[in-house]
Amino acid sequence: MSQKIDSDHARFRHIVRGKIKQNLKKFITKGEMFGKKGKDVVSIPLPQIQIPRFRYGHKQTGGVGQGDGEVGDVLAPGQVEGEGAGQAGSDPSEHELEVELTIEELAEILGEELELPRIEPRGKHKLEAEKSRYTGIHRVGPESLRHFKRTYREALKRQIALGTYHRDRPVVVPIREDKRYRSWKVSWIPESNAVVIYMMDVSGSMGDEQKEMVRIESFWIDTWLQSQYAGMEVRYITHDAAAREVDRETFFRTRESGGTMISSAYKLCAEMIGADYPSGEWNIYPFHFSDGDNWSNDDTRNCLDILKTRIFPQVNQFGYGQVESPYGSGQFIKDLRESFSDEEKLVLSEIPDRDAIIRSIRDFLSKGR
Repeated sequence: MSQKIDSDHARFRHIVRGKIKQNLKKFITKGEMFGKKGKDVVSIPLPQIQIPRFRYGHKQTGGVGQGDGEVGDVLAPGQVEGEGAGQAGSDPSEHELEVELTIEELAEILGEELELPRIEPRGKHKLEAEKSRYTGIHRVGPESLRHFKRTYREALKRQIALGTYHRDRPVVVPIREDKRYRSWKVSWIPESNAVVIYMMDVSGSMGDEQKEMVRIESFWIDTWLQSQYAGMEVRYITHDAAAREVDRETFFRTRESGGTMISSAYKLCAEMIGADYPSGEWNIYPFHFSDGDNWSNDDTRNCLDILKTRIFPQVNQFGYGQVESPYGSGQFIKDLRESFSDEEKLVLSEIPDRDAIIRSIRDFLSKGR
């Protein structure tokens, strides 16, 4: 019976994964799962999988199957016209099915659907981490590690051998010689650390919709990178005419006004990398989101110099995503494209609306750096 249940559960999970992949673009663009994100699990609402139903009725009552009815009439019970119309009824309604997925499963689905390559960390960025694994059974150890099944088995074997076990009164009492304990082995495994540094323009031209697109895209970027690295840190920088480091909630909720100096964010990013993330030990991924407005051509030239001399030499990849805003000129991505046409570490992506988010994610993550 348990094998049958396991088989049915595996088949159901396979169907669910297919549904998620089929509707991945809708889930990404709507951002439905973010309010439900827990510590390790994301709950994604799926359309209820429909099961055909037949309902018996009284003979000679007319209706579909008895001579009356039109093509397209609904056979299942439920409301047909006018949402909210009619009186209260006793029939159950259709509900959405919520399926819990681990972050690892979500990343795997994302990688399969977007055909993302596995990231190959730069070799010198390998660190060693201590890992304990339970590898055997010992006769001595702390009570917290007692193996109850093995202890019971040893006690049962002893009582049967001594003739003290009675089937009518199956009491098994372990003694000290019966106790077995889990033993562990400490090993050192290579571990790759990564840091993601998000920068966002929060001046008045970046509205709530633009920030929501950045929020959705950053979630999926985080999800994929976390599946590639055992340890990952995330830092946030906001900027208008000046840059500052903030927490995640402030990053997505702050709205300022005034001018925009992108170089202030790039300077802070370069300082952060230099102080906390030596390139010999970390895989570094800065992402900058803006509507393409900058204060002046002089500041743009300053940005290009910081990128070329202080950021590109240290990072795996630098991603610039430009969201479309009715108030933004969109010039900055053109300047980057013209100045760094041969720079492999720079990835540019234009995000005019939510439908472009999935393409932008592929732009940023398809290089496998």
